[in-house]
Amino acid sequence: MTQVGEGQEAEETSPAVATFGAPTVGELLAERYELVEHINNDSAGRLVWRGVDVVLRRPVAVILRYPGGDSATEMLQAAVAASRVIHPNLVGVYDAIDEDDRAYVVREWVDGQSLRELVAAGGPFDPARATAIGNAVASALAAVHATGMVHGNVHPGTVMVSDDGRVVLADARTDGADSQQNDLRAVGGVLYFALTGHWPHGEAPLHGATAGHGRAALPDAVRDAAGAIAAPRQVRAGVPAYLDDLTMDLLDQEIDPPASDVLAAELSRLDIPADEQFLEQAGPLRFTAEPGEEPSPLAAAGGRKVAIGIAGLLAVALVGLLIGINALGGEDGDKEPVAQPSNSAPASAGGGDEPAAQVRKLTIQDVRIIDPDGDRAEVRNAEKVIDGDDDEGWETNTYRTNAKFGGLKKGMGVWIDLGAPHTIKQLEATLSATGATVELRAGVRGDFPSSSAGDKQLVNAYSTLIGPPNENGGTKMIFDNFDADKKYQYLLFWITKLPVKDSGTTWKLGVQEITVQGS
Repeated sequence: MTQVGEGQEAEETSPAVATFGAPTVGELLAERYELVEHINNDSAGRLVWRGVDVVLRRPVAVILRYPGGDSATEMLQAAVAASRVIHPNLVGVYDAIDEDDRAYVVREWVDGQSLRELVAAGGPFDPARATAIGNAVASALAAVHATGMVHGNVHPGTVMVSDDGRVVLADARTDGADSQQNDLRAVGGVLYFALTGHWPHGEAPLHGATAGHGRAALPDAVRDAAGAIAAPRQVRAGVPAYLDDLTMDLLDQEIDPPASDVLAAELSRLDIPADEQFLEQAGPLRFTAEPGEEPSPLAAAGGRKVAIGIAGLLAVALVGLLIGINALGGEDGDKEPVAQPSNSAPASAGGGDEPAAQVRKLTIQDVRIIDPDGDRAEVRNAEKVIDGDDDEGWETNTYRTNAKFGGLKKGMGVWIDLGAPHTIKQLEATLSATGATVELRAGVRGDFPSSSAGDKQLVNAYSTLIGPPNENGGTKMIFDNFDADKKYQYLLFWITKLPVKDSGTTWKLGVQEITVQGS
């Protein structure tokens, strides 16, 4: 069982140093952590032990190196920084101690295996499982990046999958050379490895990803004569086109990756059935959707999919490959893409003028919870705001003291991307209770933020109000003060005051559904 790093066995990488400070079975560290079993050594030569916290009576992992002192500074600093970020997809860090002759970090024990071990034992993952792995890693990075920190050590050896299916990211090992962009490109590497069993950074590994060391060696990606890596779909059959494109875009040094929270939101929206009925295992791969289903935003984007993080996204929804070809073939490239048969304006039968656009329900291509002053605990379930079900939605936490989020934040909101500029007639929102105050804002610029401060950038950039705020509104809110001469792609449903709950001493709001009408 590997707990951190690339996980070589102890006998393969016995440190060529004096044994002074070497740990022994049964030893009690800091009068609290009893060492039970030496598991392995990681790629940096640190010893990984299974231990027991004798005070709380819980299993722990102890990552130990000797000597300590200056040589352990980076390890301890990274551990202290990681301990401040609590997230279900991050391994919890409990303690970091320097005793000069040795130093050690005590963290959560994970009963499970690393992604490297799982793929080595069972082969590449199916697309659904690979997507779930990528989503968990991106979600963990979103929590880290929201604090302004960098993980700096994302690779198949630090992605752990517990026996109960929980995916956690371990062993932050940041230094001054790391960047959030490198973290995000490493997510592409993790997706590539999960889908193919090959590591795309074999020739130039990211920090901490020692791809050619001992038993931890990772098979390099298949490359052409120029050294360019083969796409996952070229390595194995059954990889959806949009997942293939997203993976390759994250690995492309010429394309800026989206913010980690944006990437996590997109991966969480990818609905890949476990039975993969939409995949043709033999012959060309096709992505299809049942009539009336909302296409995945990445499947709907067409072309290179990391454009989810770039303004001006041209959403080309593929309702079956042949339908997409017929709908787009021979038409003006500036025409609005076909999203769903029920939402599409009829194509022109000839070369004459287009028919007048009719007001209809617009397809919302992407939705995201904006929480610039929060701790990221309320940003999940954004997709329920556009799922067509008024009984389920996204909701805030319960706040005390006052209706303005307990005085803790200026507001929260739902950010909406229509995929392309549209003339909008109205936006209608169904809420869980009456009494909320909401502003509807439109963007004064369309560029998507590329840093961890994306929420704050959006709130600052999307400052144009669509009509007056709806104060103390009902459960149905309608905004219809749109300029008929303008087109809008991005909207921000910005909540500044919450309705009171039944008790009269707490405040909370649920946004059940949002629809947009336009042409």
